[in-house]
Amino acid sequence: MRRTARGLALLWLLLLLVACPALAQLAQGVIRLDRAEAVRSDWSAQAPPRQGWVRVGLRDLWEKRWPAHDGVVWYRVRWQQADASQPVGLLLDYTCLAAAVSLNGQPIDRDASLVEPLSRKWHVPRYYTVPPALLREGQNELLVRVSGLAAYQPAFGTVSVGDPIVLRGQYEQERFARRDMQILDVAVGLVLAAMIGIFWLLRPQDTLYGWYALSALFGRLYDWNFIAGSPWPFRTTDGWQAFIAAVFVASAATHTIFLLRFSERHWPRFERLLLVVTAAILLLAFLLPQVMGPLRNLYVTPAILFLYVVSVVFVIFALRSDRRDYKVLAACISVPLLVSLHDLGVYMGWYGGVSYLGAFTSPVMLLGMGFVLAYRFAQTMKRVEGFNAELHREVQTATATLADTLNQQHALALAHSRAGERLQLVRDLHDGFGGTLVGAITRLQHAPHETSRDEVVDLLKDMRDDLRLVIDTTAQEQADLAALIAPLRHRASRLLEAADIDAHWRVEGLEGLQLGPGRSLDLLRLLQEALTNVFKHSRAARVDVHLRRTGDRLKLRVHDDGIGLSGTAPATGKAHVAGAGMASMRHRAQRLGAELRIAGASDGNGTTLELDLPLAA
Repeated sequence: MRRTARGLALLWLLLLLVACPALAQLAQGVIRLDRAEAVRSDWSAQAPPRQGWVRVGLRDLWEKRWPAHDGVVWYRVRWQQADASQPVGLLLDYTCLAAAVSLNGQPIDRDASLVEPLSRKWHVPRYYTVPPALLREGQNELLVRVSGLAAYQPAFGTVSVGDPIVLRGQYEQERFARRDMQILDVAVGLVLAAMIGIFWLLRPQDTLYGWYALSALFGRLYDWNFIAGSPWPFRTTDGWQAFIAAVFVASAATHTIFLLRFSERHWPRFERLLLVVTAAILLLAFLLPQVMGPLRNLYVTPAILFLYVVSVVFVIFALRSDRRDYKVLAACISVPLLVSLHDLGVYMGWYGGVSYLGAFTSPVMLLGMGFVLAYRFAQTMKRVEGFNAELHREVQTATATLADTLNQQHALALAHSRAGERLQLVRDLHDGFGGTLVGAITRLQHAPHETSRDEVVDLLKDMRDDLRLVIDTTAQEQADLAALIAPLRHRASRLLEAADIDAHWRVEGLEGLQLGPGRSLDLLRLLQEALTNVFKHSRAARVDVHLRRTGDRLKLRVHDDGIGLSGTAPATGKAHVAGAGMASMRHRAQRLGAELRIAGASDGNGTTLELDLPLAA
């Protein structure tokens, strides 16, 4: 860990040395001009005023001299050129916010907008290769029109004149440090935010990754301040500055919540307070940009100090912890924290630097978050592997226990199946053979004293048909209900005729209807039992059987004009349908999922049986 920290420190020290603009001033053949004359004017001035020029040192922050001046300041820089026959390099270190440049009365550069909304070319130096035609032997005059607002550090930096190759190289270094690295920082930050954001979307329970992705997104929006060439989409510089400042506060708040969640701390009230303050600042930035922009230091400075405190506290916490991922993240935070002291000095104007170096630390954060993700993933995989081993042992134990239980359940299921089969056999014998035998006995009782062989054969055929009903409905997987009803109708009609009961049948819409073997047998047995009860107990002269299909339901109605349910209530139905037959019919109706109703009266108006059967099983 110590070797890693030393290596990182050495690497960034080298980068800072390479990026440091002060080293370029030691180049031979370059003159650095740090004295000028300045005069202020209003926005509409096309030429500097003749009076009011004052001598200033460069870099000049005019808010110190003219604290409330929003507008234009003209800077006049003069130098002596011994040889005007060769091209000369000209480097303007800093112009905030927008500028127009002329040399010896000839315009050489002008930003797109010198009035509100002002162009934003403050973050890069300006370099020009001046041809001999624009130079004079002796005194040369550079005139720079700088447009700025007092609230946003309007200034004009030093001017360097000399060897074009040297100054061009210095310009490339400065542009790399101030602008190109910021672009790289934004790109790297957005990639990192997207990667960790996707990881959070896949695992929403790991909220720390969501907060990091949000803080990285706000941080990249803030970094756009170092790239944007105009305040678009805002109409004023105040609007842009208010938005950038509010975004910085949002980045600080979300980064704080990320560190809390990373440290496995959950402080709901504190987090809600941070989010409420952040939302209020963002809302005010959009509603009152003319106030929130110029006064941005009133809330940005506390946010900066708060972020320093939070980062230092986390570093101390990580150093006291024995977790490796805490220490790595603390090391990755420490490097940007130290570099940010330089950037804070530039922002507050504590010294003459103009380059922000925070962008150089993005690869460190990328490396750190990559390690944290990999480390946590490895730890998770170790826990998963341990859990899998434990689960395997538990599954083996549970499998052995389950096998014993299943063997016991299988034995119980076999016993239950046998009992069910015996009960079903009893019901089928009662409803089928029972009814047939009762009919046969009745016919023999009412037959002449001498019964012919043909009549006995007919009785045996009836019992055979009853057996066939059981066999057909059980053996055939798909049987047409109308075909199954026909033999039952024939036998029942003959049985009822033997008791002088006139049977009237109406069968509607049964063509092609198939209920399946089990349901078909239950329906036919129920109908058979109902007709047997009519035969045995009703003393009726007529029975009407109506079976019809209505939509997705099958309705059965059996009505006789017999003696009814004498001595019983209609709802119970325990007169001539009492006993095992009644219980069997109700049991079959329950298995069919149908509604069975039996109604009758004691005044001789007969009995009605109704069955409402859904066709869907």
